[in-house]
Amino acid sequence: MAAQNLPEEGPVDLSLKPDNSDVLPPPPPPMSASPPRILVIGAGSRGRTYARSAVSSSNGVVVAVAEPNQYKREQFARSFISRDGDGLPPSEGALFTDWKGFLDWEMTRREREQAGQPVPEGVDAVFVCVLDEMHHDVVVGLAPLGLHIMCEKPLATTLADCVSMYRALAPHQKDKVFSVGHVLRYSPHNTMLRQLLLEDRVIGDVLSVVHTEPVGWWHFSHSYVRGNWRKESTTAPSLLTKSCHDIDIILWLLCSPAPGSDAPPHLPSTVSSSGSLQFYKRSRKPRAAGNATNCLSCPIEKDCMYSSKRIYVGPKHMGLETGNTRWPISIVTPDIESFDEGKRKEVLLAALAEDYDESTPKEDVDKRNWFGRCVFESDNDVCDEQVVTMTWEEEPLTPGAATDAESLQGRGSKQATFHMVAQTKKQCERYTHIYGTEGEIYADSRVITVEEFGTGETTAHNTKLESLGHGGGDVGLTRQFILAVDRVKNHGWPAQKAQAEYIGCTLEEVIRSHAMVFAAEEARTGEKVIEWKAWWDREVGQIEG
Repeated sequence: MAAQNLPEEGPVDLSLKPDNSDVLPPPPPPMSASPPRILVIGAGSRGRTYARSAVSSSNGVVVAVAEPNQYKREQFARSFISRDGDGLPPSEGALFTDWKGFLDWEMTRREREQAGQPVPEGVDAVFVCVLDEMHHDVVVGLAPLGLHIMCEKPLATTLADCVSMYRALAPHQKDKVFSVGHVLRYSPHNTMLRQLLLEDRVIGDVLSVVHTEPVGWWHFSHSYVRGNWRKESTTAPSLLTKSCHDIDIILWLLCSPAPGSDAPPHLPSTVSSSGSLQFYKRSRKPRAAGNATNCLSCPIEKDCMYSSKRIYVGPKHMGLETGNTRWPISIVTPDIESFDEGKRKEVLLAALAEDYDESTPKEDVDKRNWFGRCVFESDNDVCDEQVVTMTWEEEPLTPGAATDAESLQGRGSKQATFHMVAQTKKQCERYTHIYGTEGEIYADSRVITVEEFGTGETTAHNTKLESLGHGGGDVGLTRQFILAVDRVKNHGWPAQKAQAEYIGCTLEEVIRSHAMVFAAEEARTGEKVIEWKAWWDREVGQIEG
């Protein structure tokens, strides 16, 4: 597969299918007379991924972008807003340097419209794709506009900010939809898995789930040792920034009632966790590397598999010499494509040579990434391996009444174990074992294999791969969110109906899955078992209040 065809959102495993030439997004749904108009805030890899998905697979149109980096902003406009492929779109209402610029413009536009003046058409929905720590301010700031909002995961970096966002958004839920970037819910693989478990009940009641997220050795070093998400103090724990949608998937499979049921969710009883920074630290540094802190000045650079030159420049790992100029190269040097091909290697090496020492102010070190830094000499502190265990007690719908297998309706005792591990060859290609009363399932992001105890039969379910972006989840989330917006805007649907049928996740569920991550972190750092209900009542309480 040619490097230029790789997606920008992050690492993918090209072995997902023997021949990826047929990995194509589905055709877009029919356009309405007035298609949903989309603003993307943040023109980084995730913003471009959602914009690309909107253009290719939705019935909405991308009409505006807010992005402080001029190169990224104009490149985004040419790729997703311009229709002639060359010129930039009109500046009014299309290009903003940040979300506050859009907010000011939109408030003025509405005032002019109310005064009867001719104004450009506004936007219907926003994709919030800025840095994690900015999500709260952007979403709360935009909430009074009453727009449909999709916020990239995680919702926020603190529980308090998540609750604050809930309270800002809740008053608008009667007429606006909301989604979060839990893309795993929307891949064909996971939607089929949920159907097999909750609707078809192919293995009876679920007793245990063991779910693994293999991050990938060089992907972890890129994002969580050298990159944006390396420090809890500047972002958040890796369980939140990397794995919050894995926790969400587990709760989606084990808490939610079957589709069509109005039963309350079956909530966990306890959560515990263990994990630490095991590998990417100074004590693991090879002795032969000496005092080197940057790969380009290291005596063993040529032999080190973490060499930044090998990863970002070389002919492997999607380096520049493979012909790739997108992720991860575009993260190291965002404007790499603006340089002549003969100049790009020089520019990239200059970026990798940048380093800091004891005289560099801490705030200067914290505010940027250091992709040439030795992975054993970086300032990272997030876990590179972690396990979370959740348990559920038996909870029949009618407490005190006599129960049997049928009356439990999937609400029996069960447990789930989640394992995030950095040191793997697999990159974000998750796999899951599910053990039930009547069989077991192994799902590996390619195939769902069902083993039935009673019949001894084995059935393999192959799912369509709509794109390499989270197994089609990027495309699926974008399409479903914009379809929900379209149903509200053009077809008279109540927002709650569109939220349920197209997004399939409530704002309360978003808060719950994020809260579970924060509870797991408290359990890990405090070396204790958290009782979920008591913790929720104490830390979250009545979020509607």
